[in-house]
Amino acid sequence: MEGLSKALVFTAGNEEYGIPIPNVISIEKFENITPIPQLPGFVKGVAKVRDELIPAIDFENVLYGHQLDIGGSSRIIVLDIQSFVYGLLVKDAKEIIDISEHQLKQIGLIAYQKTSYLSGIANLDSRLITMVDTEKFIEALDGIKEIKHYMSEYRAEQEV
Repeated sequence: MEGLSKALVFTAGNEEYGIPIPNVISIEKFENITPIPQLPGFVKGVAKVRDELIPAIDFENVLYGHQLDIGGSSRIIVLDIQSFVYGLLVKDAKEIIDISEHQLKQIGLIAYQKTSYLSGIANLDSRLITMVDTEKFIEALDGIKEIKHYMSEYRAEQEV
């Protein structure tokens, strides 16, 4: 039997992207984000999601260099990558789809260091969905190691 994987499809810019469902904790409506000074430009601030503070990363800012234009369909996709929980700000979270192995094509851009987190393209009937490796994505961001360190210390303090 051919392998199927589930992916959450979302929009950034005018394109569709997908992330593997196992990393997704929840999809939340965009609410208040508290800006924190001196954070990298792609970090909008800190969001409170289900009584937990998480860094909110603007996906459009990372990809296209401009801030997400917040609208009624904007969402925060809450992801857990190796015990680091963060929110990905996107224009819209659309649907969960099944992607078969034969629909997933590798792209040459994976070798390019700045886009190594783009793991392939799901070639569906009338659409192309760029797949994002969420672990490689978070590791590719400048300054994220310091934020991860701070968040792990913060969590440890909260558990005491």
